[in-house]
Amino acid sequence: MSFFIENWVLIAAAFVSGAFLVWPAVRSGQRAGTLAPNDAVMLMNREKAVVVDVSTEAEFAAGHIIGSRHVPVDEVAAKLAGTVKNKNLPVIFVCPTGARANRAVAEARKLGYEKAHSLSGGMGAWRAAGLPVEKA
Repeated sequence: MSFFIENWVLIAAAFVSGAFLVWPAVRSGQRAGTLAPNDAVMLMNREKAVVVDVSTEAEFAAGHIIGSRHVPVDEVAAKLAGTVKNKNLPVIFVCPTGARANRAVAEARKLGYEKAHSLSGGMGAWRAAGLPVEKA
């Protein structure tokens, strides 16, 4: 106990430095199952990930990732098995902001798609990264 009392400054410094190491992960909001746009591109190229856009019809028509498949978020449970037949392939869900994509990831994992991810920041982050978009 005397060690802690005599070295409280060193212990406090250790806690503060640990907090500084963890802070960037907390600040970015990056959660498990989310991908940055560049990571999504690597997954698409290396592991043939399937991109599923869960936006509304109008949002999808306004611009979507090239080659993505459109399944509105409310229809994921019913239509995902027909859209992505191989449950071992990575699936990347996309929407304008990422919120609906996170809901779709949860639904896909219930259906057995263990490699389901959402695009962090949605189409806004995709466009901000300067990645290609096509319009319907």
